[in-house]
Parts: sequence; structure tokens; C-alpha cells
Amino acid sequence: MTKVYVSSVIPAPAAEVWKLVRNFNALPSWAPFVAESRIEQSAQADQIGCIRSFTLKDGGRIRERLLALSDYDLSCSYAILESPMAVENYVATLSLTPITDGNLTLAEWQAEFDCAPDREAALMHQIGNGVFQTALSALKHRFGR
Repeated sequence: MTKVYVSSVIPAPAAEVWKLVRNFNALPSWAPFVAESRIEQSAQADQIGCIRSFTLKDGGRIRERLLALSDYDLSCSYAILESPMAVENYVATLSLTPITDGNLTLAEWQAEFDCAPDREAALMHQIGNGVFQTALSALKHRFGR
């Protein structure tokens, strides 16, 4: 099992960041590589089990199922159902932790998945830097003071 972990400090209160990222259908509003997203079968975006289907700006299409969402822990977990990335058993968690010194947010995004051994390093880079860090950097910019 391959693991990816990325973290960033967002210059805003965790509750404020959570208002944006808890919406499972809001990726186009804060992830710069997502063109459009919709929740399948008219489900609510915070309904456990709902499926978001989104299109990347490069044309790639991904479907993910919401596994958990906690307003108490400020975290959500999801699994990839379909993706052009050639991963299996992919489960990721995005979580926020308040940093009281300065009223900041520690954002942590991690994933575990299986893949072909010869693709592991490339996928770790693609997911860690190309997806997670890019999105967290966009959040930092959005909430920049």
C-alpha cells in the first residue's frame, strides 16, 4: 500500500476554511485543476455515500464516493471509484486542525492506495504535489491575509 501525506498552514481560522472544503461538490471553487463537478443522483453533497463526478481541466474524469464527513473533527474521507490514474483501493482524508497561535489552520491531506510498483513514485509525486499540495496552496492564497 502506497501512502501520500501533505500538510500546509492556511492563514485563516479552521472554521472558515471548513465552510469551504466540507462541501464535497465545491472542488471547482478552490482546487485550480478541477473544471466542473456534480453530485450524482441528486444526492446532498454532505450525504455519506454520495458520489461526486468531476472533470479536470486537462479533460480527465474522476468519480469519488464520500465515506465520512465530520463537522466535529473537521475532516472528510472519500474513495476513488473511477480515475485515469491507475490506482486501486484509493482512500483519502482531508482534515483541518485549528492552530490557536495566530488563529491559523493546519490542513492535512493523505491518501493510501495500491498501484503497479513501477508507477508508485510517479503517482506519489502526481497526487502529493500535483493534486494535494496544489490545492492546499490555492487555499493558502485564497485565505491569504
